[in-house]
Amino acid sequence: MQIKGKTILITGGASGIGLEAAKQFLANGAQVIITGRNQDKLDAVKKQHPSITIIRSDVTEAEDAQALFNQVKAMGGIDVLYNNAGVVSPPKNLGMPNDAHAEAAKYEMDINYLGVIRLNNLFMDMLKSKPEAAIINTSSILSYQSFNLAPTYSASKVAVRFYTESLRNHLQIINSTVKVFEILPPLVATDMADGLPAKAISPTTLVNHLIAGVKRNQYTIRVGDTKVIYFFSRFFPKIAHKILNSAQTTQMLRT
Repeated sequence: MQIKGKTILITGGASGIGLEAAKQFLANGAQVIITGRNQDKLDAVKKQHPSITIIRSDVTEAEDAQALFNQVKAMGGIDVLYNNAGVVSPPKNLGMPNDAHAEAAKYEMDINYLGVIRLNNLFMDMLKSKPEAAIINTSSILSYQSFNLAPTYSASKVAVRFYTESLRNHLQIINSTVKVFEILPPLVATDMADGLPAKAISPTTLVNHLIAGVKRNQYTIRVGDTKVIYFFSRFFPKIAHKILNSAQTTQMLRT
């Protein structure tokens, strides 16, 4: 897929993977729009990268999403929608459930999964009208095996992976030219990874793989340890689960 000359909208673009993606798509000749919920972070990005367009928006709010769509449409539309916004709640022991866990689980699903569907539905006709367009969804290594420290996050990424595969198939059935990419990161060195017992790759490395995969129309992009877990989850699922859920992980749930 050609990146140069395209306009891309990146959710969760003010930090971490989203910000790195914004910088690399910009370097590859794309026009970049980023969204996020924190206006201060968006303003900081704009100060450092004046050519990036910023729009404050919360993917969990239908009114925000509609306002985002209207503003993007008035600007001439987009060619690529990158659903990158995501959250993970602090570890909770499911053996001791409470209202806080249920509220956190809803929050994660609203952003990580339902927000993806909300924006895809809004922007689909716009993308279909473009000669070459794409949707990029961020799922996770945890879409192949559950992680005891992040149960709902894992579940939300399974939902994203299955939804992404189905969306790609549905668009092919109706002969749409909209391409659907999925990036499956391992642990990435962002704020979300703080305190987790595993080695993380840099956002730069991850996005390098994403850009390369998009350019060669590689619709499923597994990076780093995700390739290992994908293999073991298919043939040795118990080993895959053990790799992700170390003794240190168990100890963190007990404390």
